[in-house]
Amino acid sequence: MKANISQESEYKDPNLDSDNKSQTNSVQYLSFALGKEEYGVDILRVQEIRSWEPVSRIPNVPFYEKGVVNLRGSIVPIIDLRERFNLKYAEYTLLTVVVVLQTSVGNKTQTMGVVVDSVSDVISVDKTKIQAAPDFGTKVSNEFINGLVSVNERMVMLLDVDKLLKLEEISQSDN
Repeated sequence: MKANISQESEYKDPNLDSDNKSQTNSVQYLSFALGKEEYGVDILRVQEIRSWEPVSRIPNVPFYEKGVVNLRGSIVPIIDLRERFNLKYAEYTLLTVVVVLQTSVGNKTQTMGVVVDSVSDVISVDKTKIQAAPDFGTKVSNEFINGLVSVNERMVMLLDVDKLLKLEEISQSDN
């Protein structure tokens, strides 16, 4: 019996190694809806999710920039992604939320809130399953998209938070 025990302790389950490999190839995204389309942002870029509340309007900004909110002493710009992506107008509902995103530009951290129709869930995505965005057929300019992935028979567009924030900064400086 002792021989069997020692053999069992030396046995290495090959499934454990593949699980570890799949975890290192996996990244998590917060998925959310804009109309009937589903989008995702890297969960590590999400600071928080807030219910929609009125904002302080800023004059002479693009129509999709709703204004700013005070978030624990920091002034955070809020944009409506539906309007930014030129999607059909929809009334805000109880499900409408603001996803507060963060990125680092150089040594500076930038925070921005994006209004979305609703938050779906957190999805784990195998990096090898992410496909490049096509040059046509999407409602979002490809410059915002990191890729597309199929999750439970749903197509999710993975957005590039850095490009979203960088493009917002450029459009603000143009005004």
